[in-house]
Amino acid sequence: MSDPETDDVLEALAGLPTLAHPTASPDGTEVAFYYDGSGRNELHVLDVESGEHERWSDGEVPRNARWFLEWGADGDRVFFHRDEGGDEQNDVYAIGREGEVEPVVEMDGQVQIMDVGEDGETLLVGSTRDGQMNLYGHDLASGETAKLTDYERAVWTGLLSPDGDRLAFTTNEADDFENMDVYVSGADGSDPRNLDVGETGAETGAVEWGPDGDRLLLTDNSTDIPRSGVYDVERESVTWYGGEFVEAPQCFLPDGDRFLALRTREASKVPVVYDAESGDSRELDLPDGVAGFGRAGDNLLADGRILLTHTTPTRRPSLLAYDLATDETETLLEAEYGPFSPEDFADAEYFTVESDGVPETRQAAVEHDPYETLEIGALLYDSGERPSPLVVNPHGGPRGMDAKSFDLYTQFLAQRGYSVLQVNYRGSTGRGREFVRALYDDWGGAEQGDVATAAERVLDDREWVDDERVAVFGGSYGGYSAYWQLVQYPDLYDAGVAWIGLTDLAEMYETTMPHFRTELMEKNLGTPEENPDLYRERSPVEYVENLAAPLFVLHGVNDRRVPVSQARLFRDALAEAGYSQGADGDFEYEELGEEGHASSDIDQKIRLFRLLGDFLERRIGVEAAAADD
Repeated sequence: MSDPETDDVLEALAGLPTLAHPTASPDGTEVAFYYDGSGRNELHVLDVESGEHERWSDGEVPRNARWFLEWGADGDRVFFHRDEGGDEQNDVYAIGREGEVEPVVEMDGQVQIMDVGEDGETLLVGSTRDGQMNLYGHDLASGETAKLTDYERAVWTGLLSPDGDRLAFTTNEADDFENMDVYVSGADGSDPRNLDVGETGAETGAVEWGPDGDRLLLTDNSTDIPRSGVYDVERESVTWYGGEFVEAPQCFLPDGDRFLALRTREASKVPVVYDAESGDSRELDLPDGVAGFGRAGDNLLADGRILLTHTTPTRRPSLLAYDLATDETETLLEAEYGPFSPEDFADAEYFTVESDGVPETRQAAVEHDPYETLEIGALLYDSGERPSPLVVNPHGGPRGMDAKSFDLYTQFLAQRGYSVLQVNYRGSTGRGREFVRALYDDWGGAEQGDVATAAERVLDDREWVDDERVAVFGGSYGGYSAYWQLVQYPDLYDAGVAWIGLTDLAEMYETTMPHFRTELMEKNLGTPEENPDLYRERSPVEYVENLAAPLFVLHGVNDRRVPVSQARLFRDALAEAGYSQGADGDFEYEELGEEGHASSDIDQKIRLFRLLGDFLERRIGVEAAAADD
């Protein structure tokens, strides 16, 4: 039976208005963004000078704010992605100032906006219409769409030069699955030329053309630590910057002689401005936390200031304008807190643990010798409950990372009395190429040991954590981790929630979208034909008989990244192995209708929070512990 007071807190948290994808207009006087202050995701436009914002849409944009926005070249309309029920099989639509909406590019498969021509005539998109993700040029006047590239592996980051005569993009033609290269071709895709600026096996990507079209901003990890590069098109040479910290280039500044990058330091992200001529850099003056930018070229305001977001573990994202000359910031859109304040939220403690990938409580069905011992970073959120149940929350990706930003799911759990542990296991971003490569050919190996080892450290060092009330909860690759932790380390956990997670890797390879097949599965694991034993051995569905704690399986029915068949296969295997299903059984199962690979929609977040909170409360929560006593 639900508690009205608890439900009020849940709905208040899930209903906090959220800002997504702030995007500066071509002239820098306005900012388009998604915002759900009305209770539903809608498109808003802010006037930078007045600080006022108005809503352009009225239910025409997606409920889930996953996909970014792009302005038309004339600044009178905004392009957005629209799908059906979160299935990510996007088409491209446009909305104007008076709320008029029209389809722009409609094709089978997934369509992603890549770039908008400065002349207002061309929209560059990526699409899986013919199978793999390739580039297409759409003539906005005639409505005709032409295929520009035809590669076997996915094409990413298509960029039109300022004069519209050239195209820069990123793809891989090498035998090495890990490789990525930057190409420049004619605007119609003709005569593509590999710039050949990164070593084979490294990932080199195009970020943005310089304002005069004579330079390209690049990213590259040939030297392990991701760095920025400026490629001189005429001289066919590149200058590299950084190398001490993991950095991701963002965009050129209007003078073309400086550019912005985002630097990772432990679990924080800070903006950096580089002088391309001298190589000098300086960090922007912002509090410890996580800064964020929009897409390249969409971060510049008319008055020369930089558009960015900033957040900390206890402060929700705010939209800021940053003056590089004075280091002063202006808040363009304040974060809303409703009945809460930042002091109500749990802060993050960053710590590290030495891990060889084999935790002490190891009960693995797949045998592993110890791996290389690495320093693994983690974040611990103390709910204040004593004793406190613990939720281990592995991130997705797997090339994601947990950082010092406001996380609604973490704060929801903390409000309910659960402390939360997040682990940046080997394979996470933020530590360099070699740290990422440690996960290749080893899903379900050392990275899962890193998660379990960090959990053991918390249980050993924090006496206030209740070692008899430990759960694991994750989504996407974090959902894979939740399954894997439960069937490989059953002595460690008392409950688990696997949300939109992978269970059968060979079936996942066959059913996911083509660009996820090549860029996620093949890059990390090869193909099932090449490595059948690996695909089988690292699939959680192979070890259902090891499950020893209550499991809740949650999955969106419209998920095209990790199809719902992954959940159904695990459910059926559990039933076949004799496990009982139901609120008092060995496992519970819920398919989320009208939802794909997670959702930012308020009503859908409330639904998930209710399901998650109810399961954890019955299985390991404060009331459950009191009942046991």
